[in-house]
Amino acid sequence: MNEAASISPLMAIAWLAIGYLFGSIPFGLLLAKMGGLGDVRSIGSGNIGATNVLRTGSKKAAIATLACDMLKGAIPVLLARQYAGNEAIMLAGFGAFIGHVIPVWLRFKGGKGVATYLGVLFAAAWPLAVMFIVIWLVLAAVFRYSSVSSLGACTAMPLVAIMLKFNHLVVLTLVVGAIIYFAHRSNFGRLMRGEEAKIKLKSSAASK
Repeated sequence: MNEAASISPLMAIAWLAIGYLFGSIPFGLLLAKMGGLGDVRSIGSGNIGATNVLRTGSKKAAIATLACDMLKGAIPVLLARQYAGNEAIMLAGFGAFIGHVIPVWLRFKGGKGVATYLGVLFAAAWPLAVMFIVIWLVLAAVFRYSSVSSLGACTAMPLVAIMLKFNHLVVLTLVVGAIIYFAHRSNFGRLMRGEEAKIKLKSSAASK
């Protein structure tokens, strides 16, 4: 793989499409239906991510959704790393993320993309993913809001990418972070009104 080589416009579109196709697989919706939990879009926030799947009461389905959403971000990036270079990695990763947020199969109404983004980071530069998790956990311990933790970690990623010398991923982290902020716009309103659900620390409470 030649890291410095540029790819043609046709190949750029191809890698973007490959990422999008992987990312657009609605695992949260499929796993909830397969588990007899109904249509996850009809409960909670209405999105197809692991957090909303957890609101069905099934931790197993939520964990499976989280894993699958991460994998669908990681797989196209790993393919790009194997067969192309940095430009393809960014395009495949961005395509996977966008595929989750606006999947064509669900009339462009998907999830918020945090888990898929994390999968992209693990495949593109695992130290960034580790830092994302560390920042998320610290903010979760302090504020106990999943949305605040996710947004804080996304905000830090461009700076972390620069500090760890993953400069080819700075633009990706900036663009994806901005889209995640937009996807969380409803959370901002709930936070302002004091209606945002907090992370429940007790296992008994979390299982309700």
